[in-house]
Amino acid sequence: MGVAVHPQPRVHIGEGALPPRLRPQASLGVLDITEWYGDTSGGIKTYLREKAEYVASRPWLRHILVVPGDRDHIRDAGGGRTYRLHGPPIPRQRPYRFMLATRSVSRIVQHERPDLIEIGSPFIVPWIVRHATRALDVPLVCFHHTNLPEQFAPRDAAAGVLHRVMHRAVWDYMRRLDRLFPLTIVASRAGARDLNPAGIDRIERVPLGVDLQRFTPAHRVHSALTRARHGLPDAPLAGYVGRFAREKEIDVVLDGWAGVERATGARLVLIGAGPMERRLRAHRYGARVIFVPYQHDRDALADLLAALDVYVAPGPIETFGLSALEALASGVPVLSVNRGGVADLVTDSGAGRLFEWRTPASVTAQAVALLRDDLATLGQRARAFAEAEHSWETVFDRLFAVYRRVLRRA
Repeated sequence: MGVAVHPQPRVHIGEGALPPRLRPQASLGVLDITEWYGDTSGGIKTYLREKAEYVASRPWLRHILVVPGDRDHIRDAGGGRTYRLHGPPIPRQRPYRFMLATRSVSRIVQHERPDLIEIGSPFIVPWIVRHATRALDVPLVCFHHTNLPEQFAPRDAAAGVLHRVMHRAVWDYMRRLDRLFPLTIVASRAGARDLNPAGIDRIERVPLGVDLQRFTPAHRVHSALTRARHGLPDAPLAGYVGRFAREKEIDVVLDGWAGVERATGARLVLIGAGPMERRLRAHRYGARVIFVPYQHDRDALADLLAALDVYVAPGPIETFGLSALEALASGVPVLSVNRGGVADLVTDSGAGRLFEWRTPASVTAQAVALLRDDLATLGQRARAFAEAEHSWETVFDRLFAVYRRVLRRA
C-alpha cells in the first residue's frame, strides 16, 4: 500500500493548498470526523483504521478521516486520507484533544466533497460540521460511541439537585444533537437501550468487528514466552486492556480482587494508559497489580490477550467493548459488569460471567466461579461466536449498506 505525506515538514490546513482528491472515480466517499482519537486510544481508533483498510481494497470507495493532533498533518494511504488538525489537549481526558479548527474543517469538507459524513464525538465536532456543510447537500450520520449523560452526569438517585439538573440538561443536549442526523448508528443493543428512552429512535445497529487472523487462540501456544517478556507470573491471570479512566470503574475490580487471589491465586494485569493510572497504583490492592504500558504494536497486544485466562471488562457505560471482543476472538472468556455493551457480548456468546454493578463482593464471587469453570470449553465458545458474528468484512459490508440507504433517502 503506497503512503504519501503532503507536504513536509509542516502544513497549515486552514490556508495552504490541499492535495488532489484521491480516487476521483469512486462512487461513494465517506468522511469520518471525531475528537475521540489519540495515540493511546483504543476502540474508536481501531474501528476507523479497520474501515480505512476495508476501503483500501475497494477502488469504488473513498475514505477521509479528520481527527485532532499536536499539529496539522496530511497522510494518504491506499484509498484513504487522514487529516490531523492541531488542537489543545482535553483536560483530564488524555490522550484526547479538542477539535477547534472550524476553518480547516470547512476547507476539507468543501475540497473533498464526501457523499456522507459520519460524526463520532458529541461535543464541538457536530456543530463545526453543521457549519461546514450549511451550503452543501451532504447527509450526516452519528455513530454512538459515547454514553455522554452517564459519563459526565451519571444517573444517581442519591445525587443532589444540581447533579440531577445537569443529567437532564445533558439529555436535552443529546435530543437537540439528534435533530442534526437522519440516523444514529449504535454498535450494541445497550446503545439502543441508552437512547430510546430519550426519544432518540432513528437508530440502526451495526456491531463492531475483530481481526480474526490477528486475534486468535493460536497465540496461546507461546503464552509462557509472552508472559516472560512482560514480567507476568506463571499463575492464573486476568487482564484488562484500555484507558485507565474514571468511567471504566477499574477500581471496583481492584476492590474485589484480593478475595479472588486468595481463593484461586489469580493475579490481575492492567494493560494501557490514562489519567487514573496514579490512583490505581495507589489503591490498597495496587501493589499486587501488574501494569503493562499501552501496546502500540497490535500483534504484541494479540499475544498478551491470548496469554490471559480471563478478560475483565468493568466499564458499565461501554457502547460496545472492542477489547472484550478481541479477547473472545483470542479464546479468552470475559468477566463483565452487568451493564453496557460488553454484557451483551457475554450474554450472546455464553462465554463468561457478569458481576453486579459497583459490587466488589460480586466481582469476587463471579471471578472465582469463572476461573473454576471449564475455561477451555468457554474459550472455544468465545472463538466460535467471534467468527460467526464479527469479522470486519461482514461489519463493514453492513455499514456501507446503511450508508447507501441513507443516501437513497436523502
